[in-house]
Amino acid sequence: MAAGRSLERRVLDKDELDLVAQTHHPAIRNLERGDLDALTRRLRERRDRAQAIANRRRGAARRGRGSQEPENSGMRQKAGVLAEALARLNKERTRREHEGAADALQANARRALKLKRANAWRSARRPGAGRTARDGMTPAENEKAGRIGSPMEAGRVSQFMRDAQAARDNRA
Repeated sequence: MAAGRSLERRVLDKDELDLVAQTHHPAIRNLERGDLDALTRRLRERRDRAQAIANRRRGAARRGRGSQEPENSGMRQKAGVLAEALARLNKERTRREHEGAADALQANARRALKLKRANAWRSARRPGAGRTARDGMTPAENEKAGRIGSPMEAGRVSQFMRDAQAARDNRA
């Protein structure tokens, strides 16, 4: 669950509150890339420090040393608020990266098409597709098997072969 601004005011000191205020909506859009990186570094340092202190206190309380405080929620809450601020910064960084991605993709596609058209004269010339099915159910002739000779000659040869085979069969 997101921490409200009242929780931020309660658990953070003045400097941390100023840093976290820069991560909220209107202010985060106005940050430059360098400012965004610097703010991320500072918030990470503060979050890591708060987590380390909370872990030390919790470990000391488990061993029976340290403060008599029943729970260590203050530093945990501070670390949580700082972690949420870091998440907002990371989300803004991702949003900015994706913002220009579509424009860059379109520019690359236009450049590729321009290069392809410039090199079109170098590409191999290919023959047309020939007959296609777009005219519907019209019979397509077999272009591979052309006729050899006349049908009369084909019939004469076929009959000659039949007679020769019959003569061989009768001899045996």
